Amino acid sequence: MNNWPKSKALLNKNEKWIPGGVVSLNRKSDPNIAFTKGKGSRIWDIDGNEYIDYQAGFASAFLGHNDPDINGAVKKSMDNHEVLMGAGPTTHEGELAALFCACVPTVESIQVTCTGSEATYHAIRISRAVTEKDHVIIIQGGYNGWHNDVSANVMSSLEDIGPRVSPGEYPYDSLSAGVPQGHKDLIHVVNFNDLESIAYVVEKYPVACIILEPILQNIGIVKPNENYLKGLRELADEKGFLLIFDEVKTGFRHALGGYQSICGITPDLSSFGKAVANGYPIGVIGGKKKYMDYFNHPEKGKRVLIAGTFNAHPFTDAAAIATLKKLSSPEFAVYDHLENMGGLLEKGLIDIFNRYDKPFKVARIKSAYCVYFMDHAPVDFHDIVLNHDFEWDKAYRNELIHEGVYNFPLPIKQGSISFAHTEKDINETLDKTEKVVKKLMTK
Repeated sequence: MNNWPKSKALLNKNEKWIPGGVVSLNRKSDPNIAFTKGKGSRIWDIDGNEYIDYQAGFASAFLGHNDPDINGAVKKSMDNHEVLMGAGPTTHEGELAALFCACVPTVESIQVTCTGSEATYHAIRISRAVTEKDHVIIIQGGYNGWHNDVSANVMSSLEDIGPRVSPGEYPYDSLSAGVPQGHKDLIHVVNFNDLESIAYVVEKYPVACIILEPILQNIGIVKPNENYLKGLRELADEKGFLLIFDEVKTGFRHALGGYQSICGITPDLSSFGKAVANGYPIGVIGGKKKYMDYFNHPEKGKRVLIAGTFNAHPFTDAAAIATLKKLSSPEFAVYDHLENMGGLLEKGLIDIFNRYDKPFKVARIKSAYCVYFMDHAPVDFHDIVLNHDFEWDKAYRNELIHEGVYNFPLPIKQGSISFAHTEKDINETLDKTEKVVKKLMTK
């Protein structure tokens, strides 16, 4: 492939009007490619190149890009001239809520937002209202959105956070300027799979909640140790703080009932997004009714505000309803197909890397995967920083992009298989991966 001249020209043009040239700077990457079309498992850029896609809008296009059933539901909503009024209930939101709670029976009621970040924001606000405490625990290497409580400590350097400590906590490594120091002082950062540090923080501070991805999927695929999530549930009950699962990436991608249905642990609150509407902009906060009802609490001093003109927009609701119906339909057997595709890709990657003298570990759950260049599956962020070959990972991703296989070109970012991927896609991906690995190993 060439050096994407049209993509570069577009970015340069945008920079005149947009700081950084991209409206969400999380999308800015190297190479910075402008994509113009997606259909199923394939995407095309402005320079005319075609790719097998494993980025999927940070995992949101779960059924594949522009799934005809989902787009058809949105088109029907448009053709019916459905309207966003900002007054009164809509015809779709109740149907969506009932369907959502049927799919995720551990969730008793929901509210709908436009983004996952809004959902995590509201979950923390409810926790503070319920417990009348202010402090929050977040996870090093986890990503839960852009707001002050959580915009910290994702891809940190050891210079910023220091060596692993347990029990203990890490400095607030902000992703953003403009966060008041007084706010930072309320946030406590610990490593994944470290119950001792949770107990340590709870003993020192009045903690309202812990919010975490039940699998860390913003630094690849870091799975919970046995009894870790169960231990969190027990600590929350014992110490009186709320347990929040951020299932924006894990929800619906791994199971119809979210990862909480797999691990058998019921959080107090959960946030969802990404796969709920197959790429249409939506977030969902749901959980135990006694906590969700704080949105409509009879006492003014305990009532939690939720507002948003575009919450439950009819087009987005139509997409979400169609998505959940397709995911739950035996006719499509979505999860069986995705497990088959995930297993085929994992086996093929293992076979390829076993032929070369390069430490690796394929971490996978269902349709989400990451290849680590280290000799074991990581247990936390420090494990990755100390053992993963980041330079090799970057080269590996860039070479795959040049071969027409697109993973986000940043080391340890998750790959996402969609329902639209076929055996042909997986086999082609493996053929190109073999070519890339052979090239890198002979350099």
